[in-house]
Amino acid sequence: MELKNYMEDLVLEKLDDVMAQYPFCCTCDLCKRDIATLALNHLKPRYISSRKGDVYTRLDEMSVQYEVEVIQAIAQAIEVVHKNPRHAEEE
Repeated sequence: MELKNYMEDLVLEKLDDVMAQYPFCCTCDLCKRDIATLALNHLKPRYISSRKGDVYTRLDEMSVQYEVEVIQAIAQAIEVVHKNPRHAEEE
């Protein structure tokens, strides 16, 4: 049996669009990964395990409120990562 948190796909799909609204934000791979991780940790997971579950989740995704929650979580994560970037640790 395969399990998938559909929120991962949705956050990654919207990440670049939201980040484009924050020109001060670092776009290195580490910062992008930290932003996505932080956003996912603040969103309710949406696990799917079947084709039917995938269709249901995609229909649910069309809700405006659902999309707003994802965008807000990404925006909040951008603010946190911008103030505390880890990429300096890697250099």
